[in-house]
Amino acid sequence: MPSFPPVEEQLTYIRKGLAEVIREEELRERLTAAARQNRPLRIKAGFDPTAPDLHLGHTVLLRKMKHFQDLGHTVIFLIGDVTGLIGDPTGRNITRPPMTRDEINQNAETYKEQVFKILDREKTEIRFNSAWLQPLTFENVIHLCSKYTVARLLERDDFSERFKGGLPISVHELLYPIAQGFDSFALECDVEMGGTDQKFNLLVGRDIQRDYGQPPQIVAMVPILEGLDGVEKMSKSKGNYIGITEPPKVMFRKIMQITDDLMYRYYELLTDMPAAEIKRLREDIAAGNKNPMEAKMELGRRIVADFHSRADGDAAMEAFNREVRQGLEPADIETVDLPPQAKTSHGIHIHKLLATIGLADSVADAARKDKAHAVDITGNGTRNGLFITGASGVLVIRLGKKWKRVKITQ
Repeated sequence: MPSFPPVEEQLTYIRKGLAEVIREEELRERLTAAARQNRPLRIKAGFDPTAPDLHLGHTVLLRKMKHFQDLGHTVIFLIGDVTGLIGDPTGRNITRPPMTRDEINQNAETYKEQVFKILDREKTEIRFNSAWLQPLTFENVIHLCSKYTVARLLERDDFSERFKGGLPISVHELLYPIAQGFDSFALECDVEMGGTDQKFNLLVGRDIQRDYGQPPQIVAMVPILEGLDGVEKMSKSKGNYIGITEPPKVMFRKIMQITDDLMYRYYELLTDMPAAEIKRLREDIAAGNKNPMEAKMELGRRIVADFHSRADGDAAMEAFNREVRQGLEPADIETVDLPPQAKTSHGIHIHKLLATIGLADSVADAARKDKAHAVDITGNGTRNGLFITGASGVLVIRLGKKWKRVKITQ
């Protein structure tokens, strides 16, 4: 039988990191009833597999779901393999291009593995909304749509703005919040979670459940995480994201790009550091008692460790110190052999070498970057002006942030 902490203790833990709860009194009542009945609450969050990888923006919600698991409740990770075909219109001023079923299925498979970097595999239900949305007949869909009016749907900010601006709204987009609401009914959700930009859709779920005779779900919203630019919502399509499966060094270096102000928000939403400690960190930096660079590097180490390992976090920090702060060559440079065409009396032109070993996209690209002084070649290999010849030695070549070690043998 499940065992739950006291209700007020649960509420305190749940509130941390939430932007809004609708309604907290209902949540208190639901938690009280769950304890009395020894029944865990059913906590749902939906993710449309519209891209193959999850990023740190998604993990704000996943971390909060994990908190519900810590309290003994059931978490449902819902993969929207049908709603993904529609494409969530939230925040969009144009209709999202449709995805194919194959794309949706491939992305869904990657999601299933990635979420367990945060969620407890043994305490998570993974569901697909095709299980109940695909069997609906057209008559069922008509009945479902009768539960909501067009006027109510047009209250949504993005729909309203597009309607006023004369921008097209496809009928299938109007079905999205209704389908999401039906998910809540099908799963008998006690709580649905999402970002603050999902508020309208989450509230539709309350209405649909009430219309179908279920107690309306509590809505729990997490803040939206800004991307690397510090302005836009983190998004792969905007290129301001950090993917949770990216290599440790890549993750670390992306984190080091954020501003000092954004660093505190990342500490708040992406780590378990208590709010009081984050406040002290901000005060220490403001007072000049702590270097913001060191604080940001610690943030990067923590985040890399969460999604890879503690050793990876330490190694990524060490590599950043060595390669970026000290300007030294990486400890893990790939070593390649000098191409066979270099082993002639004339050797190989440096620009062609850069393209051949993959440091530049093409000979022309290498020439442009060499002209911009982005190419650095050191070592004891034989160089004759712009040509590398086949005598013995080793060259270390850097082009921008890319490095290669070229082994030259006769």
